[in-house]
Amino acid sequence: MTNDASKAPLADVTGKTAFITGGSSGIGLGMARAFSAAGMKVVFTYMREEHRDRALALFPADNPGVHAIRLDTADRDAMPRAADEAERRFGNVHMLVNNAGIGITSQLSTASWQDWDWAMNVNVDGVFNGIHCFVPRMLAHGEGSHILTTSSSGGLLAGTLGVYCATKYAVMGMMESLRVELAGRNIGTSVLCPGLVRSDIMNSERNRPQDLANEKPAPDMGLPPIDLMAVALDPVDVGEMVLAGIRNNDLFIFTHEEFADPVRVRGEALLASFPHERAPQARYDVVATYVPDIYEQELKHRTR
Repeated sequence: MTNDASKAPLADVTGKTAFITGGSSGIGLGMARAFSAAGMKVVFTYMREEHRDRALALFPADNPGVHAIRLDTADRDAMPRAADEAERRFGNVHMLVNNAGIGITSQLSTASWQDWDWAMNVNVDGVFNGIHCFVPRMLAHGEGSHILTTSSSGGLLAGTLGVYCATKYAVMGMMESLRVELAGRNIGTSVLCPGLVRSDIMNSERNRPQDLANEKPAPDMGLPPIDLMAVALDPVDVGEMVLAGIRNNDLFIFTHEEFADPVRVRGEALLASFPHERAPQARYDVVATYVPDIYEQELKHRTR
């Protein structure tokens, strides 16, 4: 199955509508501001009213093309209601950005069931809820559209945040699969893997549902203190990178070059771990039939 990445469904974003989950702060707000400046109508979702108000204050006061909706993305019933509201406000939605996520710090070896359920509810189920809700609507209106999901550098490389990495690896697989499924259907797909960006993601505990609260605090992992403000990217700069990637229908949107070498080493370790004996040709034929060529297509897309 082939996906021609040279034909970007949303190369022209002017006048189109974007729906951004978790868009009241951090990367989501950076994308909302970049998209709005490019001439898009923007709907962003929020959890806390103070974040919504601070976010709205960053847009021109006379801008009628920005609308905020309170939404818990893990709520399956609330997602279509939010989509309906967005369509009533601006018409067809052309871009879905599954950005809402939590930066849970639990390790797999010590995580509670509450940690695991909360992380999966938001970082994985919330993404699927967006896909499940908006893909049929995009296919129905038939206009060029795009779906982007925010993963993380933690979706490329494992680290000490095992629960978080598990959710972000899942998101990578979801978006690569969606690339295959939507090939040739006028809906582009991208997965964003940022590194350090100025955001509130590490303060996610403020949004933990009461029914998933831990009985005792998570253990201190002894991570070295990092001055995030000194080394992190500006969210609007990330938003501009995302906008360029969407216009180009890039499958992978990476923002931090410093992860290239560790990812390369991981790839080499994977290749070095395969058996050296050549398999029977029939097994190669099976792989050629069922394994998509999205990676080869993306490589050609990047190097042409």
